[in-house]
Amino acid sequence: MSRMILNETSYFGAGCRNELAGELSKRNMKKALVVSKGDLIEFKVTSLVTDVLDKSGVTYKIFSDLKENPTIKNVTDCLAVFKAENPDVIIAVGGGSVMDTAKAVAVIAENPEFADVKSLEGVADTKNKCFPIIAFATTSGTAAEVTINYVITDEDAHRKLVCVDPNDIPIIAFNDPDLMVTMPKGLTAATGMDALTHAIEAYITPGATPVSDLLTWNSIKFIADNLEAAVNDGKNVAAREGMAYGSYVAGMAFSNVGLGIVHSMAHPLGARFDIAHGVANALLLPYVMEYNKPAAAKKYEGIARAMGVDTKGMSEDEAADAAIDAVKKLSLAIGIPQKLNEIGIKKEDLRQLSEDAFIDPCTGGNPRKTSVDEIYEIYVKAY
Repeated sequence: MSRMILNETSYFGAGCRNELAGELSKRNMKKALVVSKGDLIEFKVTSLVTDVLDKSGVTYKIFSDLKENPTIKNVTDCLAVFKAENPDVIIAVGGGSVMDTAKAVAVIAENPEFADVKSLEGVADTKNKCFPIIAFATTSGTAAEVTINYVITDEDAHRKLVCVDPNDIPIIAFNDPDLMVTMPKGLTAATGMDALTHAIEAYITPGATPVSDLLTWNSIKFIADNLEAAVNDGKNVAAREGMAYGSYVAGMAFSNVGLGIVHSMAHPLGARFDIAHGVANALLLPYVMEYNKPAAAKKYEGIARAMGVDTKGMSEDEAADAAIDAVKKLSLAIGIPQKLNEIGIKKEDLRQLSEDAFIDPCTGGNPRKTSVDEIYEIYVKAY
């Protein structure tokens, strides 16, 4: 038996944000809490959405005091603003940090017994659908606009709370490339590789299904075909739109079938050292693919084909190596850091990171059974 949980409504394409006015009107939503980030406000990305609200006569309050890896305090601060404003809807304009905060606030709003935030970790037994969220993606990476997942950092414990809850899905998702064209090269590269990590891990996880395989294979192809162009020419709307589709369909898949130890190993890098999630995933992906090759070689041939490799005449082993090589080449071409020491990690940090990664919820979805010592060896190779 398999299960697919998806969001209600999604819009794609340049200018699709203008459909927000009609969606709010038919739901009689007249007041919004807009959750965004300071840089998005500065570069007038958030205003592309709030301009629609202004024209529609919808009043709103903006909350933007968020960290790169959102914390419990970020959630409780946002929740306090939510309670003070009493809005009809939460509108999230941003990437994963924004949407994850909005999800936590929206879940707690309708399930106040989880107000400590920590109790949301894992598969929380929430009874009620979250407060309505409308999500505008400004990156092509996390796909939080369509997933049942969100991640909040417990700064006191130096760990990430991975939350899985079907009640957290936004009612409407917007992927408008106009909101993505100002994304800097580094962020475009990192979030794009985050999306590729989602697609590859969901493709090779033991929980994969024929339906998820259709989604993930096509996601890998979308990303392989468009990421380098999106990085090199941020105003390439076609490439931005291709990346939006790639990220979105990967989210549809991994939200339902799970991930693996790339994410397990990336999460503590974010929790302990505030490394951007996309950067951590992008750096680790080739090393984990090499580790997982004995357990996933058959699927790797499909990855190679999706990335444009002609595998005709190749042995299974050769095709698997070609898939890993294609990921490495893409990573290098878009300027992803290749070693942990390049991003400030010290060798003495690796043992603690390995222990944190092993107990991460994503570890169970890895195609190859692992251990603290084996994860440590991957970190060492990546160091």
